[in-house]
Amino acid sequence: MAPESGRRARVLERVLDRVAVSPYPKAILLYLMIRTASVQLLDLLAARRGQVLTDRLTAWDGQWYLRLAVHGYADLPGTLDAARQPYADAPMAFFPLYPRLVEAVMWVGLDVVTAALTVSVLAGLVLACGLIRIGRAVSADRGDRTGLLLVALWAGAPMAIVFSMAYTEAVFCALAVWALVGVLERRWLLAGACAFAAGLSRSTAVVLVAVVVVAALIAAFRRSEERERALTGALIAPLGVAGYLGFVAYRTGSWTGWQDIELRGWNTEFDFGVETWDSVLARLTADDSVFSTLTVLFLLGAVALAIVAAGIRVPWPLTLYGVGVLALAIGTRGLPDAKIRFILPAFPVLIPIAIGLAKRRTSTAVVAAVAWVVLGAWFSAHALTAWRYAI
Repeated sequence: MAPESGRRARVLERVLDRVAVSPYPKAILLYLMIRTASVQLLDLLAARRGQVLTDRLTAWDGQWYLRLAVHGYADLPGTLDAARQPYADAPMAFFPLYPRLVEAVMWVGLDVVTAALTVSVLAGLVLACGLIRIGRAVSADRGDRTGLLLVALWAGAPMAIVFSMAYTEAVFCALAVWALVGVLERRWLLAGACAFAAGLSRSTAVVLVAVVVVAALIAAFRRSEERERALTGALIAPLGVAGYLGFVAYRTGSWTGWQDIELRGWNTEFDFGVETWDSVLARLTADDSVFSTLTVLFLLGAVALAIVAAGIRVPWPLTLYGVGVLALAIGTRGLPDAKIRFILPAFPVLIPIAIGLAKRRTSTAVVAAVAWVVLGAWFSAHALTAWRYAI
């Protein structure tokens, strides 16, 4: 018995040692600390305005997802278009993966709100672990340090509060990160499967799918030993978004069914950035709102960082994905105050900051990251409690 007990103790000791040095538990803990602090600040600001925290965490589109999780897409009561007219097709503007995940979690006995927030939290943990792998891919000598800084910068970014809400961002971003991990590590089945699932989460997946397919086809052409897996990944990747858009087209009787719903329901369409440009000019020259001005500055800052990412040769799949998400968000008309949420999935724009801070002293990196998190938490809390159309 004694030798057996000794072996078990040694195995347990090795496991604990590995956990202690692994960056993944650190990433999870860091993510949870930042998101918890952000939610607590939201709770404080909401209470000062007589608002309830759970109402803020399930506001706006969150209510759609909760209703879809409970009722599905058929016969949702009270569905209206932008003109406040009855519109039965409106629910199909929302992709199905997140509400289906919420529905699955409800099976264990949780109410719909708790289930929705649980899905977002768990997806955020998966996201945080994926950022460690991204850090290793972009910084060979300080990979884990860069990855942890990416976790802090993304978890604390302006409007990162949506990672703690009944919204799709946490699920989509987790899938996007791991799809890009698959591309960078040439794990094509992982990349294709994650891109497929992301395509069932939100329309932004068209950018991710394009990056995965292009990268997989290049690999299939250049590396014969990867050809079969790369082509399989390229085939799987677009099926999610294409399948759902095809379903909506069939249900509406229009090839542009989903875009038609977005336009009628939310006045949203691709206008090549005309509305965004007008909004930027107006807010920099006439608007006296701090929130609006910061929104514009963050947007311009994201564009500048994307250029820097290309200049320092961040791996092209990351740069192309980040630029694509920015272009899609900037080029789409509708709700200009929500642009910061729309560009949140473009995490590669934060890579130059993470790489730069990773080269600095620990104290410098910590102070800079904390300042960023405080700014992002305040911006998020203010957006949800004092601004009408920020999300």
